[in-house]
Amino acid sequence: MENKWVYNDYQIEEGLKPGSQQFRYYFRVAKDGVKKCNYCVWIEDEALSSFDKSENFDAIISSHKESWSRWVQENIDAGDLKSKALRFDEKGQEEVDLSELNERY
Repeated sequence: MENKWVYNDYQIEEGLKPGSQQFRYYFRVAKDGVKKCNYCVWIEDEALSSFDKSENFDAIISSHKESWSRWVQENIDAGDLKSKALRFDEKGQEEVDLSELNERY
């Protein structure tokens, strides 16, 4: 993972899924060294240009990482530590269980 930070005693590591050709940006959440969950920002290929016309992953991360970090913090504050994804496609966004997405795709 590329970046590490701490929020309310949780250690968060974040970064693009290694080797993925699709946009999958993960936040791994742990407490006292024990993994609690993963949050993922999952952008379908057809939606990439709505984030950045050139579909540049680094530019997308740079301009949206702050709001995604807030989403992670809101989930932690709510005690919602199940793995989930914030999925974007051409129709908009939805929050879904990460295991459900992995099964579908």
